[in-house]
Amino acid sequence: MTQLEGALPFEHARVRLYYGERLRGSGALAPARSHLTAAAEIFERLGATPWAHRAGQQLHACDEDHIAGPQEIGALTPQEHRIASLAATGLSNKQIGERLFLSPRTVFSHLYRAFPKLGVTSRAGLRDALEEIRQ
Repeated sequence: MTQLEGALPFEHARVRLYYGERLRGSGALAPARSHLTAAAEIFERLGATPWAHRAGQQLHACDEDHIAGPQEIGALTPQEHRIASLAATGLSNKQIGERLFLSPRTVFSHLYRAFPKLGVTSRAGLRDALEEIRQ
């Protein structure tokens, strides 16, 4: 346990979470996993459930990035599929972002890449295109 973690565990976990998110975004998955795991454990120990959930989701996404490569659902990455599925239910980019701890702009970016892969030009076609993938 570091001195910072002992004195300010919540702040220490927030720094580890943020750093892990940045590492994941840059493709450094192994170090990201280490920081995200530590953050999740600290948040769990402190009873900071929303923060632990966020760290867990980032850790899960990190693992999907590693496993998924192009082992994609249809032509979609797991994150694109998750976002497209939520968009197909009628949620806005902001609502999807709040659920997945992403910015609305990041949600838009994933949808922007998913639409041509699914052969759709609007949200209205998402549900049908996703149903075709499942069959």
